Amino acid sequence: QVQLVESGGGLVQAGGSLRLSCAASRSIFSFNVMGWYRQAPGKERELVAHIFRGGATDYADSVKGRFTISRDNAKDTVYLQMNSLKSEDTAVYYCKAARWPQEEYWGQGTQVTVSS
Repeated sequence: QVQLVESGGGLVQAGGSLRLSCAASRSIFSFNVMGWYRQAPGKERELVAHIFRGGATDYADSVKGRFTISRDNAKDTVYLQMNSLKSEDTAVYYCKAARWPQEEYWGQGTQVTVSS
C-alpha cells in the first residue's frame, strides 16, 4: 500500500549540492523512522541518515557535517540536503520507511553521480 517516491538525484560536480526528496503516500508520523540509504556498485547498501518520529537524527560518519535530513510533515516528505559532495558519494540513494517491527518500505532509488 505504501509508496515512497524519491526525486532530486542527478549529476553534479564535486563540491556541489543536491537535495533529495522522498514523498510518502501515508503520514510520515505513522512510521517510527524514515531514512536514506545508498548503494554504490559492488558495495553494500549503507545507512546515510535517519530521522525518527520524535525528530532525532543520526548520520553515517562519512556524511556528518555535509548532509542534513529533514522533513515537511504537511507534505509527508523527507529530504536529504547534500552539500560538499564528493566522488565517493556517487550511489543510488534509497528512501526507507519503517514501523517496527511489522512494516518496512523502500523507494525505487534515485541516482546521484558526483564528478571529480
